[in-house]
Amino acid sequence: MKMKFWSRPTFLIIIIYLITIQRVNSSPPSLSVPEHFLRCLDTQPSDHGSPNSITAVIPTNSSFSTNLMNGVRNLRFASASTRKPEAIVAAVTETHIRATISCCKLLNLELRIRSGGHDYEGFSYTSPVPFVILDMYNFNKIDINMKDETVWIQSGASLGQLYYNIASKSKVHAFPAGVCPKVGAGGHFSGGGFGNLMRKYGLSIDHIIDAQIMDANGKVYRNRQAMGEDVFWAIRGGGGGSYGVILAWKIKLVRVPEKVTVFKLERTVREGAVDLVHKWQEVAPVIDRDLFIRLEIKPINRKISKGKTIKVSFIGMFLGLPERLLNITKESFPELHLTKSDCMVKKWIDSTVFWANYPEKAPIEILNKRVSTNEYYWKRTSDFVQTPISKQGLAKIFQTMIDHSPLPRRVWMQWNAWGGKMGEIASDATPFVHRGGNIFMIEHFMNWYRPGDELEEKFLAIARSFKEAMAPFVSKNPREAFFNYRDVDIGITTPGYNATYEGAKVYGDSYFKGNYLRLVKIKARFDRTNFFRSQQGIPVLA
Repeated sequence: MKMKFWSRPTFLIIIIYLITIQRVNSSPPSLSVPEHFLRCLDTQPSDHGSPNSITAVIPTNSSFSTNLMNGVRNLRFASASTRKPEAIVAAVTETHIRATISCCKLLNLELRIRSGGHDYEGFSYTSPVPFVILDMYNFNKIDINMKDETVWIQSGASLGQLYYNIASKSKVHAFPAGVCPKVGAGGHFSGGGFGNLMRKYGLSIDHIIDAQIMDANGKVYRNRQAMGEDVFWAIRGGGGGSYGVILAWKIKLVRVPEKVTVFKLERTVREGAVDLVHKWQEVAPVIDRDLFIRLEIKPINRKISKGKTIKVSFIGMFLGLPERLLNITKESFPELHLTKSDCMVKKWIDSTVFWANYPEKAPIEILNKRVSTNEYYWKRTSDFVQTPISKQGLAKIFQTMIDHSPLPRRVWMQWNAWGGKMGEIASDATPFVHRGGNIFMIEHFMNWYRPGDELEEKFLAIARSFKEAMAPFVSKNPREAFFNYRDVDIGITTPGYNATYEGAKVYGDSYFKGNYLRLVKIKARFDRTNFFRSQQGIPVLA
């Protein structure tokens, strides 16, 4: 019988792995898990002899709480009862990421990857089992090449930084992505990335042309050819965090006019909001694709009589000047009564400040701000509407909102018009399946501003009750949901390492429908041990 020998590189990897285990296991038994983790980091290869642990903080460090809270966007997950990470690694180089992955494997710790911290259920910085946060904050380089209109953006950079840097190079280029400037590119792009340019240009993922990713073995794939087209497909809408650590994206910029037009009109029920919203459903998905109109629907106190009513804001983004916009609305949506005085003409970069709800005269440098100081408690979810809602249905929804709002602005919604480019891209072109056939997407909001378990349960119950009341009006079998608006109420697998194809199917179908099985098969090839996992991650088949 012929004996089979390991290749020299494989043999060396095994030797290094065994030496590392021996070093970690030889640590004093009195060390805590965080201390073991720090010691493990320094047994790993490092940059120029600098210890890897210099990038990490553990709960006994005075800066630990600040490092944790800088990336917590939902105070529900900052309570004393929320499990805290064993360590936070603010990686500066790929070596630090590789060492973090290796030590998590050796010490049986889950890894959470945080780029901006906007995960709706806190999955990027919480876990039900011992875990470590890999904070990508320092991976924020943005390299723009105007000759071929492309950008390499690292996953820790924010959308605001991207927009600011684009504007510093060109007045007629933009990128289709979200309106919240503090959101990190890593998670935003890997979940789809939608914003007010999507009717014209589609989603962020429709303009990602390359990427770099590190796998569970610390191997870096520098381009889509190296990782394979199946993995490149999966990380553009299927959640990059289920496959590896996204290091950077290469994106293709789009063209916009030097001047764009924005507007915001408000109408109450007394002022015809029901009729206007009914007409909006008919018009917004088919109107000129240079125009995007979002609705914000909120309960408010009546100004004259007692009680509450509903106020609907029509917020518009138009790629052009008011004259052409007014011609379009007069022809297709005259009931809106949009006038020139309602229109604000801005550079595209200034329109991003408007859409972020910053003060009117705020400088564009505000887009570079990445850390928030006024976070609160919230629950947000999503729905897709595929059949227009009748006027009677709208009236019922408005009344239900009022009934579920003990104080103004408790339950409210954003309705985002689909159509245009969104209807031209196949549902399996990327994992983001919610393309043609959808009229608009709903984002449900429930905000509150004081801590307390009882208060949280009260407001979560209100949010769930209202969403259940919306069931007759939204997609069915499955009730579709947007992956980047995660919702544990759809279903979870806890802990993540126990996830199975059938167990995860309940949320896999809602987020990805027919694309779910393909995502699972790719996961089984690229991350066979399910190292990159969470309560709503993509599982392996077995």
